[in-house]
Amino acid sequence: MSDFPHILTDTFRALEIILYAEQLEQLSCYYEMLTERNRSVNLTALTEPRDVALKHFGDSLLLLRYFEIDAGASIIDVGTGAGFPGVVLKIARPDLRLTLLDSLQKRLTFLSELCEALGLRDVAFVHSRAEDGARTALRDSFDYAVARAVAPLNILSELCLPYVRPGGTFIAMKGRDAAPELREAENALDVLCGRVDAIHTFPLLDAGERSILCIRKTAPTPAAYPRTAKKIGKHPL
Repeated sequence: MSDFPHILTDTFRALEIILYAEQLEQLSCYYEMLTERNRSVNLTALTEPRDVALKHFGDSLLLLRYFEIDAGASIIDVGTGAGFPGVVLKIARPDLRLTLLDSLQKRLTFLSELCEALGLRDVAFVHSRAEDGARTALRDSFDYAVARAVAPLNILSELCLPYVRPGGTFIAMKGRDAAPELREAENALDVLCGRVDAIHTFPLLDAGERSILCIRKTAPTPAAYPRTAKKIGKHPL
């Protein structure tokens, strides 16, 4: 039998994260399904129990400590990958109306099977590149967009802010010291009608620091954005 449940409990105790027993069981099932499917589909480079408990599950859940998401809110996880942070947030907050967007159908197939196994309801799955999905009915429609992507903030903002309704928030989960990225993203945020509301930086035990950037959307996304992937890559805002 896997020792993951004990590792998860110990890790969450150190992080002062409190969940119900059923939610811990769901996360343990998540881990088992993730590591099993990862043998055939590239979902994550981290598969060791403590790495998943801390760097995927714990990191995702700490968002709820530093940012209050409204009850029943709609949230899109852009470039969700293996479901971080979206599915983890849904486990902790079943009231959230979650949309998982990814460009790889194999990942979405796994996530659909995972959500079914975990009994998670009100989850939508969108197979699309971020810049394409933002030019559909998903545009300007979510209370929150969240991303744990490694792209620089100026690029990430162009990919994520178009999904957020005016008055909503884009939550960017980054590594330590987000100040340089923020400086480079000043023009992008101005063009895309984004305003930095808060920055939270905190230690993730022995895994280094993390930062959460909360960016409020002040007006609808200008029609020209997001641009094509080629233009975004060659001429970032």
